[in-house]
Amino acid sequence: MLPDADELAEVLLDLAVPHEDITELVRMGRRVMFDPELLRFLEMSVEELVRDMGEINSAVDLPELDWPSGDLQRCFPAYVFVAALPYTRAYHRERGIPAEVSRRTLADLGRNMAVHRRRYGLAGVQSPRWLTHHFRGELYQLGRLQFERSRYGEWTARALAGAGVDLAPGTPCLSLHIPEFLGPLAPAACDRSLALAGEFFTRHYPDEKYRAAVCHSWLLDPQLKRYLRERSNVVRFQERFRLAPQDAEPADSEPVQFVFGDPELPVEGLPRRTGVERAVGDHLRAGGHWYIGRGWFPL
Repeated sequence: MLPDADELAEVLLDLAVPHEDITELVRMGRRVMFDPELLRFLEMSVEELVRDMGEINSAVDLPELDWPSGDLQRCFPAYVFVAALPYTRAYHRERGIPAEVSRRTLADLGRNMAVHRRRYGLAGVQSPRWLTHHFRGELYQLGRLQFERSRYGEWTARALAGAGVDLAPGTPCLSLHIPEFLGPLAPAACDRSLALAGEFFTRHYPDEKYRAAVCHSWLLDPQLKRYLRERSNVVRFQERFRLAPQDAEPADSEPVQFVFGDPELPVEGLPRRTGVERAVGDHLRAGGHWYIGRGWFPL
């Protein structure tokens, strides 16, 4: 199921796993391959991951490893994704997905592990459930943005109906995501991503007609306009969307996590080096809250 040590190191490098994590993963990988219990658990996890490959919104919860070794628990999902690579790549070939799109999409494993190390100082996979979308053919990175094959929920259908677009819940749509560690959210980069997405999904998923893109993110909280310049990247990103009612519950930890790397950082000490850092921290220090915004635009 897993490649040998030399090949495993090369595969992890291809998946953009941080260099400081590769040696540790190779060392623990030998233990996985020679422990019958761990190997059975790995096989069961891969079967769960690749079941119904390519299906939209087919929820997958990878089983959690109950093991005394904390480092192995943190890193075990990486072995699941490596072992699932042949299935993912076969699906990509079947759909004619270009090799560079496949490579950049699956490199989100390395980005996810970089986020974990930034927060905890240790090797680990930060959000295994999020990465299942990449390895099941549901999500692709196209330029600066990521696009997930999804379906309209109730709130999206209502928002679109209010704009005169009559689409029932369950109709295919593209969910837009903004990956970390990929530079500014510049308008030209977003334009390029949207153009790439139009070509990509028309060519590789011609049976799925996408009429709108949707996004759920703290970056769509309208309060950001109080703090940021009118022509800032974030404000211009917001202006692409027609906003629907935002979540009622505060989500203060979301911007703290994505801007500063750790949702549990004390508000009083948040840095003020950039406009976004000042906006997030100053608003919280003044007693305000941040919310998850919801938006959409026609394709």
